[in-house]
Amino acid sequence: MDNGDTDAILVARVRRGDSRAFDLLVRRHLRTAHAVARARLDNPADADDVCQEAFIKALERIDDCRNPAGFRGWLLAIVRNTAHNQRQYERLRAATPIETVVSAASRDDPFADTRNSELRSRLSEAMQHLTELQRRVLVLYDLEGWKHGEIACELGISAGSSRVHLHVARKAMRKRLSRDLAYGSL
Repeated sequence: MDNGDTDAILVARVRRGDSRAFDLLVRRHLRTAHAVARARLDNPADADDVCQEAFIKALERIDDCRNPAGFRGWLLAIVRNTAHNQRQYERLRAATPIETVVSAASRDDPFADTRNSELRSRLSEAMQHLTELQRRVLVLYDLEGWKHGEIACELGISAGSSRVHLHVARKAMRKRLSRDLAYGSL
């Protein structure tokens, strides 16, 4: 089934639009990719989905493969990252919903709901002073748990730009909220 072409030759063919070359790469590396995914996941049944997603990402980003001869290592890094993201997603889904935690905590303190409501209001107001991009990066990173690379892909910016926007957004939020605290608003 394998035609004997090196990974570098197959990557070059894929870059020229040859879908059969990508099929050969998939067949050549699927078993190893699947083993890597299974080793990284709590639920081995998710390995198929992770591999499929990783191969799709590899195809979409084939031009980012700097060393076509090292395609296997590049692909396995994508598999590892995809599996890691899947584990994080599953952990978030399995976590206790924040509403349950807040309502359980407020039974012990009758004023907790009021304080939480005021805090939510202050945070929301402070976020209105951020740019749309800063807000999106802040929410995706701090609240959704995304990595800078994922944010960069989602928003069409570089990972470094994502870090800068997060830093600026956090600094602005701290300044705004500390001002509110100094004036007794919080």
